[in-house]
Amino acid sequence: MDSTATDYVWFEQDFPDLAEAYCFTLVHKVPPAGILQRLSGGDEPTLTGASELVEAAHEVFRRSSGTRQLIAMTMLGAWTLMIEPNGYLGVTEDRALPASAGTIWISHSTNVNALDSFLWAEDGIVRLSFEPMFPDSRWGTTPDVHQDLMHRIGSHFEEDPETDLSPLAAFALAEHMSGIGITPELLHETTFTCGSAEIR
Repeated sequence: MDSTATDYVWFEQDFPDLAEAYCFTLVHKVPPAGILQRLSGGDEPTLTGASELVEAAHEVFRRSSGTRQLIAMTMLGAWTLMIEPNGYLGVTEDRALPASAGTIWISHSTNVNALDSFLWAEDGIVRLSFEPMFPDSRWGTTPDVHQDLMHRIGSHFEEDPETDLSPLAAFALAEHMSGIGITPELLHETTFTCGSAEIR
């Protein structure tokens, strides 16, 4: 695969509400029900398309007085994609690391304050973690294993790049690592199994 950050420019253009704040997670060989169980979540109605996800996420947050987060999931081959509009459970280590037991967990997020995170964990161990806006500062057991790849896909190692595609480079990195690409059609047309989990 040769996807780069520029291949994901459509995301911010076509899905501005979701792009404002989100967490995308890919989990290997764990179905949606299993992910929800690992996150101590409860069921929510199924939803179709990103606009329904964003609306429902706000409703779950409002209904729970800010204590719960929507989790929308679909299986893509051997991986389950988990989307959290305005969420961050996927990159929160005290939630993600236990949930990654026996599997591969690749997650990235950003929010309205331009805070972003990328997490690759395997079986409860952080392999790689960094802020996509600051790719030079990485940690985990294998922090440098994808350094060359990160340069190729458009991670901005230089200071003050003319165009900052840091969040989009995270999509491309997750695609290279999992083989799963995110497409406009997927976000428009997919019916997602949904749940919610406590924010803590």
